[in-house]
Amino acid sequence: MLLSIHNLSVSYGAIRALHDVSLEIARGEIVTLIGSNGAGKTTLLRTISGLLVPTGGSIDWEGDALLIGQRPDQIVRRGISHSPEGRQIFANLTVRENLMLGAYQRTDRAEIARNLNRCYSLFPVLADRKMQRSGTLSGGEQQMLAIGRALMQCPQLLLLDEPSLGLAPLVVRKIFDIIREINREGVTIFLVEQNAHMALNVAHRAYVLQTGRVILSDIASKLAENPEVQKAYLGG
Repeated sequence: MLLSIHNLSVSYGAIRALHDVSLEIARGEIVTLIGSNGAGKTTLLRTISGLLVPTGGSIDWEGDALLIGQRPDQIVRRGISHSPEGRQIFANLTVRENLMLGAYQRTDRAEIARNLNRCYSLFPVLADRKMQRSGTLSGGEQQMLAIGRALMQCPQLLLLDEPSLGLAPLVVRKIFDIIREINREGVTIFLVEQNAHMALNVAHRAYVLQTGRVILSDIASKLAENPEVQKAYLGG
């Protein structure tokens, strides 16, 4: 397994946000985590990235139980990149400058240039606007920039937090087409997403998180047929 999480618990003071969460992500998969607002989805991604410290459990990376306690920059260096909820781009920097920040730990200039061109290939609008200040981009373009910035580190695992948030349906479809393409090129993806229809359609496997607990898991197509999931998340 590329990433294995065992009995992970996270608290904000006296409030328990995650309760003994366990899940696995194999190399080459798209795994999605669906759930309502406040279920703990973003907390889980932030814990994997080293931004939060769990109160219990373990996170194993390629069979090595060393992720917990490492700094976020060390985790990035291990091969995990995070495209956060709300995009969190640097509005006063240009598109190109934002993308280059994603490669700040790298020194292989030729490969960085190749990866930059690959980002422009994935997101042609970013190439068109590479010298434009990022704060002037549309919401969809900013989301593309956030994903591109995360890809500049050449991750083995890409964490995507609510990539469809606040976007028009046509833009959402484009974003999910790009997610498929990134995965076809060999990047494993852990997708947190409120748009359960799109998430279950793109993913290989899925988990459902409810009030900090994993309550269901299955092949994504089977989970989409689950009456409980349809009622709670698919409008069925």
